[in-house]
Amino acid sequence: MGRKRNQGPQRHGLLLVDKHEGCTSHDIVAQARRILRQKKIGHCGTLDPAATGLLLLTVGNATRLTRFLIRAPKIYEGSARLGVVTDTYDITGEVTAEQPVDGVTRDAIDETMASFLGVQEHRPPAYSAKKVGGKKLYELARAGEEVEVESKEVMIYDFRATGEWCEGEDLDFLLSCSSGTYARSMVYELGRALGTGATLSALRRTQIGSFQLDDATTIRQLKTRMDGCVEAGDEPHLADLGEAWIPFDDITLPFGGVQVDAQQEKRIRHGQTVLVRDLDSQEGDWIKIANQRREFIAVGSVVERIGTGKVGVIQPKVVFRAAD
Repeated sequence: MGRKRNQGPQRHGLLLVDKHEGCTSHDIVAQARRILRQKKIGHCGTLDPAATGLLLLTVGNATRLTRFLIRAPKIYEGSARLGVVTDTYDITGEVTAEQPVDGVTRDAIDETMASFLGVQEHRPPAYSAKKVGGKKLYELARAGEEVEVESKEVMIYDFRATGEWCEGEDLDFLLSCSSGTYARSMVYELGRALGTGATLSALRRTQIGSFQLDDATTIRQLKTRMDGCVEAGDEPHLADLGEAWIPFDDITLPFGGVQVDAQQEKRIRHGQTVLVRDLDSQEGDWIKIANQRREFIAVGSVVERIGTGKVGVIQPKVVFRAAD
């Protein structure tokens, strides 16, 4: 029987990574697993191989928070090439059409981009990781299968050109949007609205919810730091990464929170409802639950509001063991 590989200390929290070009989000997860010697790592929101920027990795118990964190709004900085259409909606695909951009003005671009603000019916590109019938769209597209993909509603908070633009140059833009929005599709629709066609030429994610790219580390920096600790005979500490590592108890979620007392904590640990005060959330909302020591113990939902004050009943849905 072979010897078990030492997995090292178990860590729980969020790791902010600046993804480099030319690799998938899954590649980054796999590398982080090797570096940290920890299998339980996931990510919140895929980035295409050609895209760079913020990738939020969930580590240990934080993997159970992925479904909440993935819903957070996102901000991108990118570039669009007007006059070109590709099958993937980005510059890595095959060109399917080219059109002149004569007569397109910056005013027309600004006006068109502003028309996308608010709730939009949005359709993912044919070449994307979205699954239909258990298969990813890009797998079906490569097999030559045409699949009708339902559109969904997304929210566009900001979509505007940045910097100067001249004909023959790529158009730099900023996109702030809800989860489920594809920047490639936004650029494609922009080109269609302008009558010129357009394809995404570069993309960098700068923010997910309250998490900022400026705080992130690269995989190379992570490996260098972890290897350096091992060579020095020290136990690697993710806290040394500064803002790039967020301990489990300090994780902010895209909804409100509440603090419970010792008796309520005992009920929460057993999956039982509790009556709480100082509740700002509404019935049906998710809520982060912490104990008196400010330890993150559960995610629950508000099942009832009582009266007109800040009193309500919460039901724990995801409970973390005290020993974790």
